[in-house]
Amino acid sequence: MELKTSQSQGKPEIALDARRWVGQWAETGPLLERIRNEELRELDVSSAIALLCGEADYHTVPFAPEPYSGLVEQQRLFANMAPRT
Repeated sequence: MELKTSQSQGKPEIALDARRWVGQWAETGPLLERIRNEELRELDVSSAIALLCGEADYHTVPFAPEPYSGLVEQQRLFANMAPRT
């Protein structure tokens, strides 16, 4: 099967390079997937969360949400904007 693209027409070395590239990824893809799966299995979830979100102090109560979030006001505005039938 010959690779025909606008870039490779008349340039067999480009088609050969493309075939090598595809062949290399066909070999490398499963190896990279295996490495990724091994790293995920070995991952310490608590450490990953701490790296992403910062250390958590599980000895104190989380901050309470604000008593007013604006949702009630938003719903009132939407209700006023809605067409009346």
